[in-house]
Amino acid sequence: MSLAGKRIVVTGANGTLGRAVVIRAIELGAEVIGIDLAFNGTPALAREQRQTLDLTDKVATEQCFENLGGFDVLFNVAGGFAMGGSAYEVASPEWDAMFKINVATTQNAMHAAVPIFLKQNRGSIVNIGAMSAREGQANMSAYCAAKSVVMRLTESLAKELRTQGVNVNAVLPSIIDTPRNRQDMPDADHAKWVKPRDLANVVCFLGSDSAAAIHGALVPVVGLS
Repeated sequence: MSLAGKRIVVTGANGTLGRAVVIRAIELGAEVIGIDLAFNGTPALAREQRQTLDLTDKVATEQCFENLGGFDVLFNVAGGFAMGGSAYEVASPEWDAMFKINVATTQNAMHAAVPIFLKQNRGSIVNIGAMSAREGQANMSAYCAAKSVVMRLTESLAKELRTQGVNVNAVLPSIIDTPRNRQDMPDADHAKWVKPRDLANVVCFLGSDSAAAIHGALVPVVGLS
């Protein structure tokens, strides 16, 4: 697998998974533009650029992507998780928050990237779904609903663009081994969780030329869980 010569945009690049994807893509030869609301520290890698951006702002996202110039791959890593109340009592702020951070960020980034890809007659998009969103889960209705939208958007866009040189796919992780998840679930068997680098490998594969024949796939990445 190689990403040599590719220019890649990674949203959510300051998070645990985003950093893993940025690092792995650069190791595989890519030039990476990381996008997030804010960044900790300075870039540590030679082929990493950074852009601060609120991806929930559609107009700002479109302007930012246009200013980047051409690029080959979009890794939509931006997103988030929160437990909630029962499905019948989910409050609007909780519902809106899950859709804003997971759906709006993904949709706005795709809206900005696809015209660039169509002009080039090539491109690849990899979104982040969730294994838990393949069906409803207790006290997770807002999150599951939001991630299921991401998955349906992936499938729909893949069918629309597959004959125009653009691949659209998604990965479906189970619990990712992050510091926040370890803090929230200290008694869990962390060895069974998906390691960020392992998930980053799958994301990078789907953005590589080796995945040129894959369209609309929702790839489970569940580790030992």
